[in-house]
Amino acid sequence: MLKPLEVLRLYPGHDYTLHGAFASRAGREPRRPFMLFAGKTWSWQEFGAAVTKAACLLLARGVRKGDRVSVMARNHEGHVLMLFALARIGAILVPVNPDYGVQEARYVLHHAEASGVVASSDTLDTARAACEGLANAPWFMLLDAGRHDAPLLHDLVARAPECPLPDDVTGDVTCLIIYTSGTTGFPKGAMHSQKSFVLGGEAFVQRMYLQPDERVMIVLPLFHVNALFYSVAGTVAAGCSMVVVPRFSASTFWKMAVETGATEVNIIEAIGTILKNRPRTEFRKEHRIRRLFGARQPVVGTFRDEFGIPHLIGGFGMTEIPGVTCTPFEDPQRVGTMGRVGHHPDPARPWAECRVVDDEGRDVPANEVGELAVKTPIIMQGYFRDPEQTKAAFRDGWFLTGDLVRRDEAGWFTFVARKKDIIRRRGENISGPELDRVIGGHPAVHEAAAIAVPSELGEDEILAAVTLKPGQSCSAEDIAGWCRQHLAPQKVPRFVVFVDELTHTPTHKVQKAALRADASLKARAVDLQS
Repeated sequence: MLKPLEVLRLYPGHDYTLHGAFASRAGREPRRPFMLFAGKTWSWQEFGAAVTKAACLLLARGVRKGDRVSVMARNHEGHVLMLFALARIGAILVPVNPDYGVQEARYVLHHAEASGVVASSDTLDTARAACEGLANAPWFMLLDAGRHDAPLLHDLVARAPECPLPDDVTGDVTCLIIYTSGTTGFPKGAMHSQKSFVLGGEAFVQRMYLQPDERVMIVLPLFHVNALFYSVAGTVAAGCSMVVVPRFSASTFWKMAVETGATEVNIIEAIGTILKNRPRTEFRKEHRIRRLFGARQPVVGTFRDEFGIPHLIGGFGMTEIPGVTCTPFEDPQRVGTMGRVGHHPDPARPWAECRVVDDEGRDVPANEVGELAVKTPIIMQGYFRDPEQTKAAFRDGWFLTGDLVRRDEAGWFTFVARKKDIIRRRGENISGPELDRVIGGHPAVHEAAAIAVPSELGEDEILAAVTLKPGQSCSAEDIAGWCRQHLAPQKVPRFVVFVDELTHTPTHKVQKAALRADASLKARAVDLQS
């Protein structure tokens, strides 16, 4: 097995653009598989040629350096193609959750001022409705042939003529804006440079000891930092292959792993719990997965002893700061923690620094709880068109994560709680204030407060505490139905409890800490999944 730095040194140096990093890997055995999707295999050479043609197509559509183009679909080869084609001309990919309703998609697409949208048959209508009112009407393309009221991306790329491509794209140019739930209730667009993306992939080679013959299976959504900065960027950095799966399916997970020859996969806690609890008749012992990222303590024994996966790695990162800590590949015994500060394969390259601080920004002693503050080369350039939120995210050059942690004397971090009003549900960061605002918009509701409560799958479930207007009546199902009309499915509360009043701070904010401390709320709530 090659060491991470030996893997990187198999390839020529590059300029830390996506094009430069890809080209340095593609030159070594260009006919090697690069991407597998829906029974089709792209070689490195074929994908590189398609990127060039897609870049010319985008230029012909009027896309220029700095412009934003969205993809709103389940995982598809088109996500990866558009990322590299847009980066080739200095433009920016804005991936959008395909489960978004019109209201949620409208905010992202209008805030980003998308000049074009690549959608799937089932998201095209939502994307079109969400784009109504944009000053410059965007163009639309389809990823699949399920309908005929928009051109197919594949057909357009195949017919694209040759063209001169710009030579002024550097690693500092923005290539991604990933919208993440914020404590203000509105998504914030974290901007990442091409260099940040490429460095994220190199760091993932270190984290997982990825080898050039790996097959990285991608089951997490390509609108998230995990799939993009770890799986896609890691594939490029290692010069290996990726397997793009439209979405996670528990019943076919092991079958897909066997059929594609997958050797590495990233999961979230809920996926680990689901697979642990699935019938063993679905398990295929002949699978080749030997590396798994995202393992949490409750499933480690099952995945190692029953599923035969020897390398189970955990870690911590955020949309703004991917890949900060991890359990070292060589010493992963404490998988239940956030791990230690990660590093780059090249020990000479400066890397992440972490502090645990109190509310005044002072370091706290070992084993005491404080907020995790981070400096890292893989950091967002800021929030798109939001200088105030960008400024608020930093203190003296340190990014404030909003996560309360504890660090021991040996440098291992353990997560304690979230300081920010964010709910983590099945891999999604969900804004509490957004839920408060939407539920509060119900005609019968006076005020609402959404909080996290423990889930059987790990992470959180959503509980909504609701007060009603005088003389109004409403059921838990009414609240859930209202949320289904206005929010993506993963944001619909599972528990609803009606209370006489909500306590407030002197500035009239709901005291959510008091709600979280009240164990009777969940017991009194209606469980909409029961």
